[in-house]
Amino acid sequence: MSNPVVSEAAQIRVTRAALEKVIRDAGVIGMNYFKNLKNVEVNKKAARDFVTEADVAIEAFLKETLTREYPEYGFWGEESGQSADQTSRWVVDPIDGTHSFSKGQYCWSISVALEIDGDIVIGAVYAPVLNDLYIAEKGKGAFKNGERIAVSDETNLGDAMVATGFACLRNYLTDNNLERFCRIAQQTTGQRRFGSAALDLCLVADGQVDAFWEQELNLYDVAAGALIAQEAGGTLTDFKGNPGLFPKQILATNGKIFDQILPLM
Repeated sequence: MSNPVVSEAAQIRVTRAALEKVIRDAGVIGMNYFKNLKNVEVNKKAARDFVTEADVAIEAFLKETLTREYPEYGFWGEESGQSADQTSRWVVDPIDGTHSFSKGQYCWSISVALEIDGDIVIGAVYAPVLNDLYIAEKGKGAFKNGERIAVSDETNLGDAMVATGFACLRNYLTDNNLERFCRIAQQTTGQRRFGSAALDLCLVADGQVDAFWEQELNLYDVAAGALIAQEAGGTLTDFKGNPGLFPKQILATNGKIFDQILPLM
């Protein structure tokens, strides 16, 4: 097992190996549902906002396991909300890309991050169908399936591959990302819309895309992926270039095309 996440806080007992086991076990639950989709119940939390019984089951497993093993931390899950002390907490999205999951598509993921006093210190994103697990500890680099990863070397926005997403309630938004997408699409070679912000951030970390942006997200969508992207050498800002994690306006790049894409935001 790896060493504790941050040496100056001895109470943090979580290791990469321990988190990897938990999230892979959650992936087994997800795959059991995914292989039997015709019998999976799909509901709506709001217009266009889907939830399946798989989301609920995965989150229940993660909440029970993590709070049992690490009772010192609170829990914030997309489906069950916040519980216990939120100063130090697990931030969990049981299925990021629920609509993709419900349609039998491959690009959905499970996202788990540990936040201590507003700082993400460890995070993992697992795409069970692809069997790709991304994980990072603050200050210790980012890894995919056990191998260290880094952002791409692309320096020209015109040759770049970029990814984005659109809020499910986009018709209610004044800024719905469509104009921004059109601007950027005209200036880049490749554009992708995978459907999982957590996984998109990991693709930036892995050099598969050179930049990703989205808006109107929640912390549980991006907490783990953002840490992974940063630890792989990426930049993380809002649409005005302010550094940091801003779920409502997140721009992740390889750093080398940041100055070129930012004016298009």
